[in-house]
Amino acid sequence: MDINTALRPEHIIYVAGHNGMVGSAILRNLKKKGFKNFVTRTQAELDLVDQNAVMKFFQTEKIDYIVLAAAKVGGINANNTYPAQFIYENLMIQSNVIHNAYAAGIKRLLFLGSSCIYPKLAPQPMKEEYLLNGDLEPTNEAYAVAKIAGIKICESFNRQYGTKYRSVMPTNLYGQGDYFHEENSHVVPALIRKSHEAKVAKKTEITIWGTGKSLREFMHVDDMADASVHIMSLSDEKYAAVTEPMNSHINLGTGQEMSIRNLTETICAAVGFDGNLIFNASMPEGVPRKLLDTGRLQNSGWKPQIPFQKGITDTYKWFLDNLDTVRV
Repeated sequence: MDINTALRPEHIIYVAGHNGMVGSAILRNLKKKGFKNFVTRTQAELDLVDQNAVMKFFQTEKIDYIVLAAAKVGGINANNTYPAQFIYENLMIQSNVIHNAYAAGIKRLLFLGSSCIYPKLAPQPMKEEYLLNGDLEPTNEAYAVAKIAGIKICESFNRQYGTKYRSVMPTNLYGQGDYFHEENSHVVPALIRKSHEAKVAKKTEITIWGTGKSLREFMHVDDMADASVHIMSLSDEKYAAVTEPMNSHINLGTGQEMSIRNLTETICAAVGFDGNLIFNASMPEGVPRKLLDTGRLQNSGWKPQIPFQKGITDTYKWFLDNLDTVRV
């Protein structure tokens, strides 16, 4: 790896949230690329909401680079049902990690956010500069506000203290290690579980929230991980060339979208469920369209590698292989 890159093989990397879908994917990618020096802690070992515990952790561990992938996450139902938990826990995790990283002299950090940071009716595809230019989607406003704060904390520390904290905002993710709860998970794992259980029970139909017309972009978590490590590895000059000091985040996406109806049909085909699809228009379905502009990412030299059909097939296989231990 070029010595001018921000991330180098000798670095000791702390992956916060290494057991989650995002954190585990980034850890796999780093190991695949030859990185060997890692620090990890389970939630039981280190509660990132606990300010004193986080402070002591950074005071005792030698760390060169942080991947902040730890977060409280969920789908529309979870975000809408537990807004207080989503905003409080995410704000605390981010504030504790970023501040104490700086206090410990750690100059480099990658903050993982979400595409829900953008206004509900933002122009499509959504460019990074659309941030804070309109009202947020009410169902996930609490989570979005927390993630926006995370970006601004990183930028503010960079501005005042000269740190090199970076932020990436992935689109809707799916893949190995996802959370397959039928009600509180994101749409892809929820549909995989719902259609699989319907097939096993020989049901003739399944019900889907919303009209099925909403458009969404989906990215395999392994592509997200590869893009994240790519951004981590950019030289400071290259990162600065594709961002702005107070608009420094980079969208991670594929640039392709599909309707929830098409998504459901694709998943059902992969699972082997051939029953009827009933769309319940009385249930919430979020923003009508959410597609990221990935110009910054492409200009930095990265493009997605995993086709959606293959990604869904692989994810369903992983789900079947891990039925005994999968998080549901």
